[in-house]
Amino acid sequence: MKKEVKDYIRTIVDFPHEGIMFRDVTTLFADPRGFRMSIDQLLHPYAGMQIDKVVGLEARGFILGGAIAHQLTVGFVPVRKKGKLPGATICQEYKLEYGEAIMELHDDALLAGEKVLLVDDLLATGGTAAAGIKLIERLGAEVIGCAFVIDLPELGGRKVLEDLGFEVHALCSFDGA
Repeated sequence: MKKEVKDYIRTIVDFPHEGIMFRDVTTLFADPRGFRMSIDQLLHPYAGMQIDKVVGLEARGFILGGAIAHQLTVGFVPVRKKGKLPGATICQEYKLEYGEAIMELHDDALLAGEKVLLVDDLLATGGTAAAGIKLIERLGAEVIGCAFVIDLPELGGRKVLEDLGFEVHALCSFDGA
């Protein structure tokens, strides 16, 4: 039986707290066939499109984004939590389930007009991705797509990004939070 990306992802019950079904992509990353499959499938919808940079969201988006940027022979740019980048940054607040957080991007990481692919492992509420998009756009770059390994449809992130006018590509989805 041929395995799909979803088959490589394990679920850890009650992590990081009770009631959460944590979708763990480290098992996908650890398997060479699964990892290769996920990178190839994340890239597939963007074949033939101009992509100047890949932006990965902290933290597992760094792993995926780095591999995708390598495959495309383009640069990789990290969007990080506040206080983690060493140079001058721009920042964007966003809402979490309980409270707020801040993401940052180096203020010279992207050039106006560059075409950017945004990448992360998981799309939940869409808050982190929307913050990343705002940072990218503030530097004058254009997001040409948002690619994720996992979509959690019940949490509404896809709708948030689509309502902002962005195409969302996810390799698989899981029910529940």
